[in-house]
Amino acid sequence: GFELPLLIGGATTSKQHTAVRIAPEYGPPTLHVLDASRVVRVVGDLLDGDRRARLDAENRTDQERLRAMHAEKGRKPLLPLREARVNRTPIEWHEEDLAVPAFTGSRTIEGDIAVLRTYVDWTFFFHAWELKGRFPAILDDPVKGEAARDLYAAANELLDEIVANGLLHSRGVYGFWPASAEADDVVLDGGIRFPMLRQQADHGDSRPNRCLADFVAPSETGLQDYLGAFAVAIHGGEALAERFSTEQDDYRSIMVRALADRLAEASAEWLHETARHGWYAEEERLSGTALIAERFRGIRPAYGYPACPDHSEKETLMTLLDAERAAGIGLTESYAMTPPPSVSGLYFGHPQARYFSVGRIGRDQVADYAQRKEIPLAEAERWLRPNLAYEP
Repeated sequence: GFELPLLIGGATTSKQHTAVRIAPEYGPPTLHVLDASRVVRVVGDLLDGDRRARLDAENRTDQERLRAMHAEKGRKPLLPLREARVNRTPIEWHEEDLAVPAFTGSRTIEGDIAVLRTYVDWTFFFHAWELKGRFPAILDDPVKGEAARDLYAAANELLDEIVANGLLHSRGVYGFWPASAEADDVVLDGGIRFPMLRQQADHGDSRPNRCLADFVAPSETGLQDYLGAFAVAIHGGEALAERFSTEQDDYRSIMVRALADRLAEASAEWLHETARHGWYAEEERLSGTALIAERFRGIRPAYGYPACPDHSEKETLMTLLDAERAAGIGLTESYAMTPPPSVSGLYFGHPQARYFSVGRIGRDQVADYAQRKEIPLAEAERWLRPNLAYEP
């Protein structure tokens, strides 16, 4: 009997998932909004009778288009899992490509906010305020430039205050462990296992069907390889935002949350650079532009994102890192990280490691994955629902 509009948002949601899985289950307007800072305009439209009707009609038309696109994708063929595994990423394993990290196990770190602000990707900061365009060019945009400059000045003024008064703190933990690949699993010394998913799309060409386990030396090679892991968070953001709200300064309340998100991503960037320097790229020195463009060796995929979409694997990751004790980072019952401005993931160092999207997967892989995780099939289907190429 609910009549309230439903807004779906957050970094790991999507317009397509909202259209395909959520909107059909709820009659009133159901809209995807990328993150909380963009809600004001949408709610403003929903509170106005004429604008609400127009927004609802446009949104339903767009969602119908997305459902049609999803259905079309669903008709594209998949390879059986056994064939996809045969078509794995072709890597010739050589000992010189497998560097030894400076230490094994985990270490805690505290980032300096004054340093981390130099790693901020301001392009996505402006996106959070619905100012599309690349930084720094957006500052001179003939239409958006004035608003962008005002926003940039306000953000840096607040950052100055945060640094001067120690209002936010970056805490994290990272480490390295001896590892090997066993089929589609990455297995650490001591028995911790990260089951991975493999692309099953029938590309019809020479492209491989990738899996993150492809980038770790298989156990049968006899070579010693390593896997890295990390978790970082910005602490103090929620309390500071609440303080500004209490002072009726909603602008700075929203601003501090947007900055905390960017600083969390900056922490992940800075820590990945630190990890590379201590693992296989001691001499690497890259500009901020080069870092944002990822012109470095290695990847840091995060659970919930395209290469490893199962959020529940964060539990294994947090246990490995002892992240709650080491860095004050926890998980909700749905595996969202707390505090909200947090980032976690794995480090792969092989020169051929690259990002990819697992995409749609078949029932055979989901059953295999459930068996490897030692969970019921229905539970695996629940966590992998956006990737399923079939209806459970």
